[in-house]
Amino acid sequence: MKVKAIIDFNTIPYVCRSMVNGLVIPMSMHKLIPKIRVRRIEKPPYVIDEKKIRRFSYRNIVFERVMWDSSWEGYRRFYNEKVLEIVREKKPGYMQIDFALAYASWIIHDGFRGSFAWDRIKLYRQPAACIEIDWSKLKYEVDDPHKMSQIVKRAAKFFGASLVGICKLNRLWLYEEAEVPDECENVIVIAVEMDPEGIATSPSAIAAAATGLGYSKMAFILACLGEFIRNLGYKAIQSGNDTALSIPLAIDAGLGELGRNGLLITPEYGPRVRLCKIFTDLPLEPDKPIEFGVKEFCKKCKLCAKYCEAGAISMDDEPSFEIACKSNNPGALKWYVDFEKCYLYWCENGIDCSTCIKVCPYNLVTSRKAALTPEEFWSESK
Repeated sequence: MKVKAIIDFNTIPYVCRSMVNGLVIPMSMHKLIPKIRVRRIEKPPYVIDEKKIRRFSYRNIVFERVMWDSSWEGYRRFYNEKVLEIVREKKPGYMQIDFALAYASWIIHDGFRGSFAWDRIKLYRQPAACIEIDWSKLKYEVDDPHKMSQIVKRAAKFFGASLVGICKLNRLWLYEEAEVPDECENVIVIAVEMDPEGIATSPSAIAAAATGLGYSKMAFILACLGEFIRNLGYKAIQSGNDTALSIPLAIDAGLGELGRNGLLITPEYGPRVRLCKIFTDLPLEPDKPIEFGVKEFCKKCKLCAKYCEAGAISMDDEPSFEIACKSNNPGALKWYVDFEKCYLYWCENGIDCSTCIKVCPYNLVTSRKAALTPEEFWSESK
């Protein structure tokens, strides 16, 4: 099998620092630093039960259930419900300046509707001294899908993508409510690195700002790359977390493997990425999935489960088909995360949490940041 890369992180010095929530990552952690040997494989490295797997309903994701599912504790609870009370406590990482950063980080994602367009984005003004040309009416002839894939990846990286992979669309990963045109059989999957210093302050509002900025960056990248494809005369359906499950598509596209924490683990950034994708009829060559031992490593590590304040991550030695809550899609062999517990912790924290990303050894070997206090984060600008 073709080896993509070999990285020996044992040579990287490990720095142990106190965590924001009072926990300390032990110095013995260096024993858990993974060696990464990436192989391209023919089939995705996950196991599914064909009798149980089904298209998941968007209605059942935990954020939607907040609005309709009265059967659980999170019904009509909003994770910012205690924010003003928390701000008055003036705790580092939870002061107004920290929440101001967090809320500002989402502005492109939440304020620009064109980020998730299915058609050409309507301009609010015509560029000066230009005549309008509808490039979508001019079909670019693609005679080499491999070369076109290289061009698309270069464009995505130019617009800010950290990682790019391509796969054929497995419609099992579309939400039950989604209707993607049959001709859009190719998926361009994009990973956007989140700021390591911000994530290292989790569970503070600064870490939430790193998450929000990741979403705003992916919204910008989607808008630009979608228009690039439409300007070649092809369809581009831009998608964040609204149309399909991002993680299995990212695995299919060769960006990484699934970790114990329920997140994509990439060789380059560990789980410290946000995912988005574009469905298109542009002729492209798919990438092969990769494997680098994540499941075997996660069996022994368990740091994400140990430090999860919500107790939402399984400590089981082996993955299983047993779901943890209603917001899990059954049918895959994995460690299921209890998103209900996760969300309820957010409500107490006043904002989202990234501790399972922060403590992951695959993150530490690439970020070299075990933890950072809010004061240290703000002093970085000096």
